[in-house]
Amino acid sequence: MTQTSKNIAIVGSGLVGSLLALYLKRLGHSVTVFDRRPDIRNIKFSGRSINLAMSNRGWKTLREIGLEEEVKKLAIPLDKRAMHIVGQAEYYQNYGKEGEAIWSISRGVLNRKMIDLAENAGVIFKFEEKVWDVDLPTAKLFTGDTEKGQWQEYRFDIILGCDGAFSRVRHKMQRRSRFDYSQDFIDVGYKELTIPPNEDGSHKLDKNSFHIWPRGKFMLIAMPNLDGSFTCTLFMPFEGEVSFENINTTEQAKTFFSTYFPNVMQDMDDLMEDFFNNPTSAMVTMKCYPWTYWDKVALVGDSAHAVVPFYGQGMNAGFEDIYELNRIIKKHGDDWEAIFQEYQKERKPNADAIAELSYRNFIEMSSKTAEPKFLLQKKIEKHFASRHPEKWIPAYSRVTFSDKPYTEALALGDAQEAIMKKVMQMPDIEKNWDSVAVEEKILSLL
Repeated sequence: MTQTSKNIAIVGSGLVGSLLALYLKRLGHSVTVFDRRPDIRNIKFSGRSINLAMSNRGWKTLREIGLEEEVKKLAIPLDKRAMHIVGQAEYYQNYGKEGEAIWSISRGVLNRKMIDLAENAGVIFKFEEKVWDVDLPTAKLFTGDTEKGQWQEYRFDIILGCDGAFSRVRHKMQRRSRFDYSQDFIDVGYKELTIPPNEDGSHKLDKNSFHIWPRGKFMLIAMPNLDGSFTCTLFMPFEGEVSFENINTTEQAKTFFSTYFPNVMQDMDDLMEDFFNNPTSAMVTMKCYPWTYWDKVALVGDSAHAVVPFYGQGMNAGFEDIYELNRIIKKHGDDWEAIFQEYQKERKPNADAIAELSYRNFIEMSSKTAEPKFLLQKKIEKHFASRHPEKWIPAYSRVTFSDKPYTEALALGDAQEAIMKKVMQMPDIEKNWDSVAVEEKILSLL
């Protein structure tokens, strides 16, 4: 169905805001994007960037609008994890089947590209313009330098909040009766660090791997960039024995890295500088409902469903919102109330599912990866899956290498977990893990 051109405001020029702007522009709407921050294209981007892992859902959304090939030039495929365990040789785990990979891409590089593409298509960007208030029933925005100063009023037909976990647009919706809202911080923070390239510009570690140094309650990860460097993220508790609060001097930092990450110590020349200059950031799961107000306002991406980054699905889930919203728009034409209703009803359960999966993955990555029982269970699952690939698809593959709903990945993952619980109670499972009896037990439970 065709649509009448609307005057649409998007709050937030991040990945979801700029891609959504491009989608709506292609549908014939006039689009203005507001952002309180300066234009990311003119500033050095550092300190908060966690590299992105683009997977099937993200690529599908870019493919729909003809951008997949262009964006792939900015990304590096990672087909395996490289595990760095203290006192052991580095070893590799393939992600999925042959040819399956996640793609490392710098948030800054991708965001700049998206803004360029949207601007070239005719989207208007208003940077350093802070939105202080939203009048929901009339779709009016109020911007100004300060909360108490002079405000400018803008009138739109529709306002879309893509302004992240601490969204101003959602803040206004929260004051309404029967608006559900929750936020949960985890007690682990993250800090960005860098491994520079070799003198000749090559990568110091395998460039087609997602590098993980699991250390129980804390861990380091590294993802490659096109310039030969790696963006690393140190995840660690805020407080406690080994924690951010307990590393205050260069000496303490040196001791920490040489104790737990000896093989990266020599690679990170700027390590100390990064550690003390870059902020320690918090991670939050944010849920809310409803995501829309009449036919006037809707939340998309993190403003509706922020998740912790341990499944690499934050951006992918936000992009999938756009894909589904676009599909629903084409179905309902000018009936924006119907569009918004269907969008939130369909996406909310999936957002809750990926929030749950991401949180569980955090627990798994930080604590369980070192437990023998857990590792044995994974070994049994892998052995069974290699013999019956059509009967046992790991939850990770369902989330990352498929575009089936997140709700399905969660439900099927729970069913598999229940089966494995019974299998792990079989007598002498440590000795007989690859026996026919175990295989038949799983088949019978399936």
